[in-house]
Amino acid sequence: MAADKLALAIEYKRPKMFEDYTWRFERLLRKVEYLENCEHGPLGKIACFQARFSLLRLGQQLGISICRNVFGPGLSIAHAGPIIVHPQAVIGENCRIDRCVSIGSVHYPAPPPKIGNNVFIGPGAVIDGPIEIADGIAIGANSYVNKSFMEPEITIAGCPAKKVSDKGSRRCWFRATEILRKKAAETNVNGPK
Repeated sequence: MAADKLALAIEYKRPKMFEDYTWRFERLLRKVEYLENCEHGPLGKIACFQARFSLLRLGQQLGISICRNVFGPGLSIAHAGPIIVHPQAVIGENCRIDRCVSIGSVHYPAPPPKIGNNVFIGPGAVIDGPIEIADGIAIGANSYVNKSFMEPEITIAGCPAKKVSDKGSRRCWFRATEILRKKAAETNVNGPK
């Protein structure tokens, strides 16, 4: 949760009542993941069912279809809008995803894509097929990615996608998990502040 909050550049504790829809969705997603992955007894199962229902309802309102345990820490959903992610996709930490993105196809018989850490996915991008995307790649807007890209820290774009730059995703946003690890290391060295 801390990495997701940092990735969204949110500085207050709870989502605002009529704002922060994507943060509210991410909080519910992480809550459901926690409740499903940890044993909590009968009351935990009831809480999990209620949280899953709330996540489904909010996802339908926002047009976001993301299953549990797909994204690593540091997820940043830039905008509400149609976002579809295959339930078996594997996506690393610090992924920034924009609106109108489709990752994998539920009806596609092949395995879903595997996406590395620190990947930026621009608006309208489609990532389809049993492919792999390396760490630090920036995927341009309206790109169609149907083949693997194993060279890290590059920018790909186009239909079909191809390498267009050596810049990668470093400039797209800050990497929340790296910041949190650095803070934890400083705390361990210097003691609690």
